[in-house]
Amino acid sequence: MYPVLCGFVSKIKAVKMNVQPQAFSNLRKSFIFFSMLCIFSGLSLAAQEPKSNNAGLLPESSRLAILGDSITKQKIYSKYVETYLLACAGRKDISVFQFGWSGETAAGFLNRMEKDLSVFKPTAATICYGMNDGKYRPYEDEIGKSYDKSMRAVMEKLKGMGVTCIVIGTPGAVDTKFFKFKNADAGGKSAAESYNESLKRLRDFDEKIASELKLPFADLHSVLIDTMSKAKKAKGDDYDVCGRDGVHPAPDGHLIMAYAFLKALGCDGNIGKITVDMKGSANATEGHKVVSASDGKIEIESTRYPFCFDADPDKSSSNRSILPYFPFNQDLNKFLLIVKNLGSAKAKVSWGGETKEFTREQLEAGINLAAEFAKTPFDGNFMKVSQAVLEKQTLEMKMQQGVISQYRNTAKFSDDELKKAAETLKQMMDERAKLEVDAKAAIVPVKHSITIAPIP
Repeated sequence: MYPVLCGFVSKIKAVKMNVQPQAFSNLRKSFIFFSMLCIFSGLSLAAQEPKSNNAGLLPESSRLAILGDSITKQKIYSKYVETYLLACAGRKDISVFQFGWSGETAAGFLNRMEKDLSVFKPTAATICYGMNDGKYRPYEDEIGKSYDKSMRAVMEKLKGMGVTCIVIGTPGAVDTKFFKFKNADAGGKSAAESYNESLKRLRDFDEKIASELKLPFADLHSVLIDTMSKAKKAKGDDYDVCGRDGVHPAPDGHLIMAYAFLKALGCDGNIGKITVDMKGSANATEGHKVVSASDGKIEIESTRYPFCFDADPDKSSSNRSILPYFPFNQDLNKFLLIVKNLGSAKAKVSWGGETKEFTREQLEAGINLAAEFAKTPFDGNFMKVSQAVLEKQTLEMKMQQGVISQYRNTAKFSDDELKKAAETLKQMMDERAKLEVDAKAAIVPVKHSITIAPIP
C-alpha cells in the first residue's frame, strides 16, 4: 500500500502547485479514502499462526490474492485452493482473498488493481485472465499484442505493490462440445476448436512472460485440454469439463484448475505417511499421531486432512468424476499407508467404513488411502472447512463489488459519504477476519482407525 499512498501524495503536491482546485479536491478525497482503507485493512487481518513445513513457494504469513474473471468469481477453484492450503498443506499462517470479476480482461484488472488490492495488501497472487481477452473470435495479432502488453504491465505493478510471489496462470479452455459462439468460427473449424487455438496463443504469451520474469507458471489451458479429451473419450461428449455454457466449468473443471495452481505454488502433495510394522510398532509423519497400535489395528489422530471429494463418480457437478483422468491424487493428495512384515500374501484394510484387499507387495510399497477409499473419516470435517472458506470468499466478493468498486471514483462523493463507506468496509473487514478465524478453527483433530487383517 505504501507505493499507492506515495503516488497519491506526489500527485496531490503536483496538482496543488499548479493551482487546480477541483483536481486537488478529487485527489485529496482519493488519498483520504484509500488511506482509511489501508488503515482499516491493517487492523482487520486475522492473527497468523506459525507456518507448516510444507511451505511451497509461499513465504511465511503470505497474503494470497486470487485474481481473475468470472471463472474465478465462481468461487470454486479458489475455494479448492484455499481449503487445500489450509487443511491439506497445513498453511494456517497464510491469508487468502478472492478478487474475481465478471467479464474482466487483463487490461480491465490493470485499471482497478491498485485501489482494489489496497484493502488486502497482498504479498502473493495467482492470476487467471485471457478468456475475455481473446474476444471470443479467431486469433489476431493485435489481440495477442494487447494481452501481452497488459499482462506485463500487471506483473510490473504487482511487483511495485510488494507482491513477491506471482503465479502466472494461463486462460483456461472452452468445452469442445458446448462452446457455440458463432464469432469464433474460422476456416471451417468449429467455434470451440478455433477459440481453443486462440487461447493456446494467449497461453504461449503467458509462458514467455513467466520464463523471462522467472515466475511460477500454471498451464491451465493445456491440462484442461488434455483432461477434457480423456474424460470425453471415456464418458461421452455430453460430459462437460468447461461448462454447459462452454466457458464456465462445473466442479470437475475447477478441480483441474486448482490442481494447476497448487502445483505451481510448489505444493508437494505429501499429506501424511503412516507406517505399520506388523511385528513391531507404528509411526506417522507430521500432522498425524499414532495413539495406539495393536494386532493390526492402529488408532490415529490427524490435524492435516487429505483432500476430500464430492460423492458422485459420474456427473460433472461432482469433482470426483474427473479424478480418473488427471493425477490429482498422485501428485497432490498422497496419504500413504505402508505395511511391513505382513505374514500373508494379502490383507484386508478397513478405513472410513470401507474394506479393500491389497497384496503384500502393494502394502510394502505403500497404498494411497485418499485415492483407494471413496469414503474417508475426514469427509465431514473437510466439508465444514470448505463451507467456511466459501462463506468468507462470498463476503469478500460483496466487499469488492458492493463497496470498494462503488467508491473508486471518489470525486462523485462527499467527505462524509466516503467516511461512511470506509466505516462500512471496516465492519466488513472485521467480519472477514472473524470468518477467516472460523475457517481455520474448523480444522480440528480427526480421530480415525485403520485395521489390517491378514488373509490366510
